[in-house]
Amino acid sequence: MRGNIISYIEMCQKEGSNSLQRGMNFRLRGGHSVILMSLRTNAPYQDEIQEEGTVLIYEGHDAAKQKGVLKPKKLDQPEYRKTGTLTEKGKFHKAAQGYKAGTKGPDIVKVYEKIKSGIWSDNGFFHLVDSWIQSDGQRNVFRFKFVAVENVVDESTSEDLKNREVARSRIIPTGVKLAVWKRDGGKCVTCGAADELHFDHIVPYSKGGTSLKVENIQLLCARHNLQQSAKIQ
Repeated sequence: MRGNIISYIEMCQKEGSNSLQRGMNFRLRGGHSVILMSLRTNAPYQDEIQEEGTVLIYEGHDAAKQKGVLKPKKLDQPEYRKTGTLTEKGKFHKAAQGYKAGTKGPDIVKVYEKIKSGIWSDNGFFHLVDSWIQSDGQRNVFRFKFVAVENVVDESTSEDLKNREVARSRIIPTGVKLAVWKRDGGKCVTCGAADELHFDHIVPYSKGGTSLKVENIQLLCARHNLQQSAKIQ
């Protein structure tokens, strides 16, 4: 569920992977893709949230450190490996360009955000809608545009969405999440539980609530989050 707070191990289990060491994971098990993002001040990549939380601009990842590659951030981000096969970012780029050309639907991507050490947030599903290569002042990097969506058609690609608009969703800004976490002490505001937590909208976005203000976000455990949803419905 969008807004759930999970550990790294739980995230890997949820995605059926022994390890999600790579930030970009194209079509895990043939289904949706997974990317890991961070907007912390010490984050290694320049990810951005735009349009009031509905759009994620994600920077591709550098070449892996290996023999002969001592300073990856001095090199252009590679689209292909030495073997001639596409890198993960190359696969995302090909999928995005296919969508832009109108030959396929948007790829579905699950986004997880590192809030702080050991704490991850499930930012929900996004559609991959664009990609390009640009200079960061020193070298060329890949940039990807993802649009947050309310729900997905299936777990792979939305082929029937090539010519149809879908309802956008939005994610809670990192600064708001950190402020709420500090204010609520990393515990459910109702019962004090410190596990199975969720960033909850006091007034839902669908009913005019905002994701941009700390005052409208609280920490709830899974049980009380469900109770809150039931009352709203």
